[in-house]
Amino acid sequence: MKNVLILCTGNSARSVLGEGLIHHLGAGRYRAFSAGSKPMGRVNRFALETLAAHGMPLPEARSKSWDEFAQPGSPPIDFVFTVCDSANNEECPYFPGPGVRAHWGIEDPSHVDGDDAAKRAAFEVAYKKLRRKVEAFVALPVDTLPAAELKQALADIGKLD
Repeated sequence: MKNVLILCTGNSARSVLGEGLIHHLGAGRYRAFSAGSKPMGRVNRFALETLAAHGMPLPEARSKSWDEFAQPGSPPIDFVFTVCDSANNEECPYFPGPGVRAHWGIEDPSHVDGDDAAKRAAFEVAYKKLRRKVEAFVALPVDTLPAAELKQALADIGKLD
């Protein structure tokens, strides 16, 4: 089983969606974790609602620092995906540990103003974009692709919308 770390700044929305998607779609092949460089300390309720609405409840989700995954005895990380939105000048965290890296930028749905319906709609958009990326990732033959091809395939996945 390969370990995947989804990184964002606050670890409250996009990275949690990614964790839930990889946990569900990569079941048996991938174990997913999420973390942030400056964790909010709580998971956005709309992230949990969105996952639950798609049959992927993640009640154990918590907002945590990526430091947990750089400590001795932590699970070895095989893949690190950042989901921050560099197009909006959002600072992406850099994980100092091992793992093949790729950037999968997604607009932050937690920054949407408006009523609950508008916020749910924004989380649904982020969910759908992340789902396309995760589906492409779990379809890759990661054990047989040469390293350079794997890195390029992961970068290409980041360009999917």
